[in-house]
Amino acid sequence: MLFWVMRTYRRLHVRLPKRHRNKVGILLRGGIQPVRVVLRALVLSQLHAGKPASEVAANVTLTPQAVREIGRRYEDEGLERALYDQDRPGAAALLDDSQRQRIIAMVCADPPEGCARWTVRLVAEEAVKRKLVPKVGRETVRILLLHDDLKPWREKNVVRGRVG
Repeated sequence: MLFWVMRTYRRLHVRLPKRHRNKVGILLRGGIQPVRVVLRALVLSQLHAGKPASEVAANVTLTPQAVREIGRRYEDEGLERALYDQDRPGAAALLDDSQRQRIIAMVCADPPEGCARWTVRLVAEEAVKRKLVPKVGRETVRILLLHDDLKPWREKNVVRGRVG
């Protein structure tokens, strides 16, 4: 015999105090905010208005489970936690600003004797040889050059302003 168990959820009773309503209102009025934050603010605003999670989910194109999770996070951990993601761990930057600038300056100068142009491999080797950095990989150099729109293997004169 097969039984279907219907899951029942307790109704979320999200009540935003005036200071939280003001902050949510500011987020919804305008300015540049990540879409996730705006959606979460909309969810909290609609839950405060007494709408059920399923209706809020349909209004903001989230799943009812996501709406309930936002409401629970607000109840348990407060407004900041309900609106914003926690910091995620990530790898530390391999080069600091000073090292990046020195490598870029090196690439903007003439290549070493016997070389017509800079290559990614040559930049990595020269940066270590000139003691600009203790060690650096080709991929790190490639990303650095790409980020600063430098293509020394294509052009002889590479001095340009930073893009973006």
